[in-house]
Amino acid sequence: MEQGKQGVMVAKMVPPQNPIEQLQARFKELEAGFRGWLAKQSLPVEAAVVTLTSGAQGAAIGAFMGTLTNDVSSSLPTPPPQAGLNPQAMASFKQAQALAGGPLVQARNFAVMTGVNAGISCVMKRVRGKEDVQSSMVAAFGSGALFSLVSGMGGPNQAANAVTSGLFFALVQGGLFKLGQKFSQPPTEDIYYSKTRSMLSNLGLQSYEKNFKRGLLSDNTLPLLNDSALRDVKIPPGPRLLILDHIQRDPEIKERRG
Repeated sequence: MEQGKQGVMVAKMVPPQNPIEQLQARFKELEAGFRGWLAKQSLPVEAAVVTLTSGAQGAAIGAFMGTLTNDVSSSLPTPPPQAGLNPQAMASFKQAQALAGGPLVQARNFAVMTGVNAGISCVMKRVRGKEDVQSSMVAAFGSGALFSLVSGMGGPNQAANAVTSGLFFALVQGGLFKLGQKFSQPPTEDIYYSKTRSMLSNLGLQSYEKNFKRGLLSDNTLPLLNDSALRDVKIPPGPRLLILDHIQRDPEIKERRG
């Protein structure tokens, strides 16, 4: 009887878990599992999945934006065929329609921009082994050119306009990439964890960077990591498996091991 009372008292002392925190933890676990699965796929499969998922996200954003511009697009009168507008004027009218279209038009435009950009970025990262300003600009050029063709913003010469739009997108993306690098430079003491940070980011495990720093598991220790070391810094079993699998498959770390 006394033991039963103690059990009830202990149960009352344990605070209930926050359902929002439980949901966030579950979402991070699913995201980490998805990223781990995606990293093991072939390049065509990974590129296709990334393009589709990013395109779907872009379509959702575009549809929402389209609801805000729907009234604007509906107020644009369609010129009659006999109006005799010159090609440049007609091109300007089409650009206005493309930029102020309704939900379906904007969903298509945003899906193309985000999907193509993410797909090309994925391919460039796998092929070149790194993510830098050149890869970012190539992806932006592709998304800008295809956006120009799909949205109907091109003038009389659609090919030239696609190249111009691609170059504009690439320059803007390159500038934003450099600006982001400038304002996101890690502190001096963090330079020893740059590869570790990149690995955890790719696996969706950024929240465990503090565990690595707490255990002084810097970039130099990556080839030496094992399950025991990760357990000592309080990293759960699931993330430990993903980290060790990544280390075994990473050619640069395997070379340093040898």
